[in-house]
Amino acid sequence: MKRVLLLFFALSFIFISCDNEKVIDVSSEINIIENGLLPTYQAKGDSIITYNILDRMNHYKVPGVSITIVENGKIRWAKGYGMANTDTKTKVDINTIFQAGSISKPLAALSALKLVEEGALDLDIDVNTYLKDWQIPANKFTAIEKVTLRRLLTHTAGMTVHGFPGYEQKDSFPTITQVLNGQGNTPKIFVDTIPNSIWRYSGGGYTLMEKIVEDTSKKTLEVYMAENFLTPLGMNNSTYEQPLSINNHTNASAAYNSKGEIAEGYWNNYPEQAAAGLWTTPTDLAKYAIEVQQIVAGKEDGILSQKTIDQMLTKHKNNWGLGPSLQWEKDSLIFRHGGKNRGFTNELISFANKGSAVIIMTNADNGGKLISEILRAVSKQYNWEINKQKVIETIEIPIEKLNSLTGKYKLNYQIDGIGDYLIDVKIENNKLVVNDSNSGEVNILSATEEFAFIDIETGAKVKFNTDKTSKTVVFNGRFTFKKTED
Repeated sequence: MKRVLLLFFALSFIFISCDNEKVIDVSSEINIIENGLLPTYQAKGDSIITYNILDRMNHYKVPGVSITIVENGKIRWAKGYGMANTDTKTKVDINTIFQAGSISKPLAALSALKLVEEGALDLDIDVNTYLKDWQIPANKFTAIEKVTLRRLLTHTAGMTVHGFPGYEQKDSFPTITQVLNGQGNTPKIFVDTIPNSIWRYSGGGYTLMEKIVEDTSKKTLEVYMAENFLTPLGMNNSTYEQPLSINNHTNASAAYNSKGEIAEGYWNNYPEQAAAGLWTTPTDLAKYAIEVQQIVAGKEDGILSQKTIDQMLTKHKNNWGLGPSLQWEKDSLIFRHGGKNRGFTNELISFANKGSAVIIMTNADNGGKLISEILRAVSKQYNWEINKQKVIETIEIPIEKLNSLTGKYKLNYQIDGIGDYLIDVKIENNKLVVNDSNSGEVNILSATEEFAFIDIETGAKVKFNTDKTSKTVVFNGRFTFKKTED
């Protein structure tokens, strides 16, 4: 069976790296990355553990993955892995479209920036000035500071609603105005703190930005984005259509939950298009990254001016730009964004000045852990210094001390549908092993201190308290389990 899988995986990619019209064979570096996935941690002195991408997809229950790499300002390679839809037996290839989740935001932000560039909007004026049939409700917070476009784009406007769950295929859609009024499946969007006083991620703020763009341009966001950005950039597999048109269904990946089960109706729909509504591919997102890189380098006929892109890549609170999150400085500056919709998990990371980028899209809720392992392999291959594996010191604990920590532990509160949440701590091969029968997870622990441990593979941190009156174990500093009677 594995040989069959390897065959169709091998057929689901292309080499597309070109240098002066010469095709470059990048199969060896792809092979190194595919077989070089790295966990978060490595114990000092131990041999390096690496994983195969197909094995890790199976481990994390991720049916499909799509990857595109940019080097020297060009797409170096792109490849699809696994299944886009297990019902229809459709494989992932480089044209398979995925829901971008919140990666929708930095691209949608381009629409507002273009209108600013054209003089139709201003980054620092009260946005109520531009809204036609809906206004931000006035309150004690807006009396002190106003909501501006700059603050919406940088998540500092004080707007509520973090994100959106989407709507199943059978559900009817609210309009953007209804979403703002809380007449969909999320609360009303309003200002609940002084604008520009704090950074707080807000999909609600981007939904308001969408309304401003539509009121100003007199076009729907999907039309405005297609005309001004997606089509000019050759992002031919990208659309802000919500719901997705029927002619795009055969090219669209289904969504999968953490158990690897396909979503009913294959995916949710998101009328909050700017915040979560983009369908796209890693290769199309690479075209966006390359365009930004070229404009930074001096391109004069780009989708936006160099001045506008420089503003976009200027750090505000929490290192946020006008759309993307920003990391590092000067020549090493990175613009990036993650994306998470129901059954889709993605990551876009692009250097602004170095002509390098990586985009990874998955069709699973568990895609995040897999993406992290892929990023470490990519970073190592291309010497990017991102997502580096952490080397930690481990120590040996006498077996008698390990024995004192074994037994059953109960969470200090009950969970609906489960009741008492129990874990079992045992010793296997001279290591503590935590078995969670509720989730099926197994943590193999290495000691970093006498009673502090870490799971090298997952990064889970575990600390035991051996007080005679209350023996407990704490997971990741959050979940406390108390030892039961022996």
